[in-house]
Amino acid sequence: MKNCFLWIVCLLATHAVQAQNFTLSGTVADQNTNETLIGASVYVVETKTGAVTNEYGFYSISLPAGTYTLKISYYGFADFTQTVTLDKNMRQNVSMSASTQELKEVVVDGNVPRANIRKPEMSVNKLTVGEIKKMPVVLGEVDVLKSILQLPGVTNAGEGASGFNVRGGAADQNLILLDEATVYNSSHLFGFFSVFNSDVIKDLKLYKGGIPARYGGRVSSVLDIYQKEGNNREFHASGGIGLISSRLLAEGPIKKEKGSFLVAGRASYAHLFLKLADNDNSANFYDLNTKLSYSIDDNNKLFLSGYFGRDNFRISDNFKNSYGNSVLNLRWNHLFSEKLFTNLSMIYSDYYYGLQLDYIGFKWDSGIKNFNLKYDFKHYLSSDFRLFYGLNAIYYDFNPGEITPSGRDSAINARQLEQKYAVEPALYIEAEQSLGKRVTINYGLRYSLFYRMGAQTMNLYANNQPVVFDQALQIYEKADAIGTRSYGRGETIADFNNLEPRASIAFQINDDQSVKASYNRMAQYLHLISNTSSPTPLDVWAPADDYLKPQLLDQFAVGYFRNFKDDAYSLEAEMFYKTLKNRVDYIDGADLIANEAIEQIVLPGKARAYGFELLVRKNKGKLNGWISYTLSRSEQQTPGRNASEPGINNGQWYKTGYDKLHNLAVTASYDLAKKWTLGANFALQSGQPVTYPNGYYEYQGIQIPSYGLRNENRLPAYHHLDVSATYTPRPEKKKGWQSEWVFSVYNLYNRMNSASISFRQNEDTGQNEAVRLSIFGIIPSVTYNFKF
Repeated sequence: MKNCFLWIVCLLATHAVQAQNFTLSGTVADQNTNETLIGASVYVVETKTGAVTNEYGFYSISLPAGTYTLKISYYGFADFTQTVTLDKNMRQNVSMSASTQELKEVVVDGNVPRANIRKPEMSVNKLTVGEIKKMPVVLGEVDVLKSILQLPGVTNAGEGASGFNVRGGAADQNLILLDEATVYNSSHLFGFFSVFNSDVIKDLKLYKGGIPARYGGRVSSVLDIYQKEGNNREFHASGGIGLISSRLLAEGPIKKEKGSFLVAGRASYAHLFLKLADNDNSANFYDLNTKLSYSIDDNNKLFLSGYFGRDNFRISDNFKNSYGNSVLNLRWNHLFSEKLFTNLSMIYSDYYYGLQLDYIGFKWDSGIKNFNLKYDFKHYLSSDFRLFYGLNAIYYDFNPGEITPSGRDSAINARQLEQKYAVEPALYIEAEQSLGKRVTINYGLRYSLFYRMGAQTMNLYANNQPVVFDQALQIYEKADAIGTRSYGRGETIADFNNLEPRASIAFQINDDQSVKASYNRMAQYLHLISNTSSPTPLDVWAPADDYLKPQLLDQFAVGYFRNFKDDAYSLEAEMFYKTLKNRVDYIDGADLIANEAIEQIVLPGKARAYGFELLVRKNKGKLNGWISYTLSRSEQQTPGRNASEPGINNGQWYKTGYDKLHNLAVTASYDLAKKWTLGANFALQSGQPVTYPNGYYEYQGIQIPSYGLRNENRLPAYHHLDVSATYTPRPEKKKGWQSEWVFSVYNLYNRMNSASISFRQNEDTGQNEAVRLSIFGIIPSVTYNFKF
């Protein structure tokens, strides 16, 4: 570790001596709301260099003394041009006004001219909120997670499935951040909707590879979402009324030009219609987003943001289910100088799951909490060299489950599964450097540690193996513990540490094309133990220990990027290959519920994924959109621990539950007239891998199926076409009451996609039969949106 850090320090030393430069710094904000803009381009015409504003709208550029022309641009805003004379360090805050001509760019990477060509950033997609809202969606509810499924390399397990999969990774391998706070469950109503209210989203960025050193803790991707800060100049409100849910947002100044508030709520009410039909079942969700922002002075700013959401599901009075996320984040931005920007965050995240079965007489509560303290530094040493470094520490509190009796006649005894605790500290350093006019590199190192802590009693097993293989039956079974060891509060049960190098490079062939390459190693110390292809609230989060080792990923990617016809068209093509160590898989017959010894039902293995991604975009004109295609493979191998054991699937490579060989997505938006905008999405994916019976045997007159190799079959191909039309009655109106109608049809040609196929014996004929479960057919919807 010391040698790695010394190597980076030596590189930094070469920049210690700089020519006499001055620093131009400041923020870029919306003129109307004073909301800072993330990713705005600040371009210096004379030097053909520039900067991109960070997550808080701040930029910093070092230049020799002289007079320069600045060109600031941002999606949906009129370009701002200004001449500055730099003879000392200067603070230049910029306010931009919304463009009167609506722009139609779909995906924007940075907004610096040729930024997607010049920057070493690759395997990254950014969607604007405006584009997300134009996509047709199920039941009229704008959905962030459904929109990123239109990007290359991103899939899910099908309709109504929770989470998403990136480049053949599992859903638990995605780090999902809302204002820097971890979100553990990203879906409402078991996957029908996402937890993110599109009205409050300010910026969304998905990292699939080349992930910067400042991110850690997951091995597949990072979805980084920031909420709006709120209008600190005047009060405004917006909302929407749909068929099954509605939403409302209010924002305004706490103190004009100094502080602002934002409050947004969203709720579904389909359960009310069930009551009108004398249906005792119920399913609904609600969530609340809040944010307070306050500028103490030019160098200090405070933010307090939060989210609270709940899902409630009930079948008559016998089955009740409640789950959801809660997050809270207090942040302090501080400028030490024109070149040094810092952010200190104190973050709380909580995921709760509750289940009540009155017909059995018990109540079940489980969840995971974490407390995160992080301090990030962004050091703008020169226009050619930027340094980012920081540290953070996360404390985890796992509640595997608490069982309590419900009802007076319950025979259930109260029981608390042992809680688990862990601490995950990390520090990182990252540099972005230009080497001449053609080459830009980003390199860094993250050092992560993990301590599994007591108090807890751990099982001991013969030969340290919690799973044994029965040679006679040729099956894996739970091992019997030969003893236990008790650890006191704060005592270390197991500890790990990993160096995670990251590097990416861009070589600019000319102003319109470049080639890039990246490598990243990442460590994940949490496992989501699941026997389904899509996350469910019943899945169990488990920290790494002596039996569940940390997951370690290495990913390589290369790509070719090109702009055509003055950026009217663009092309991105990438190939990736990644390997993963210590990926666990469950043994046959695994039972996850109320299991205090998860290590007894899983075996360690390895995984790999590789593929090709293509993204072609049309960025200008009345018709714009993109076509994405991914050809990929995702596989896992769980070999036997010795020559006498077969492992899972006889030790052979087998497809993971999220392997999708082909994935095609088409997204389009067309300005038909001033008042009408049309949109369409088409998705086509290979069917999800499954295991079908390959025979059966009879036992006491009952036919019992036998199964072949794991995931050797597939569900039928998944595809659907969605369309929408947005009508704006008064598009020229920019103040007062503004509104629009959104008409959409999900699954236009009524494709009955298979969510699952089960096999059973027909009670009447006695014959075996396959039964397909489909969730959605054609679904029309209408939503009325407004703001004032």
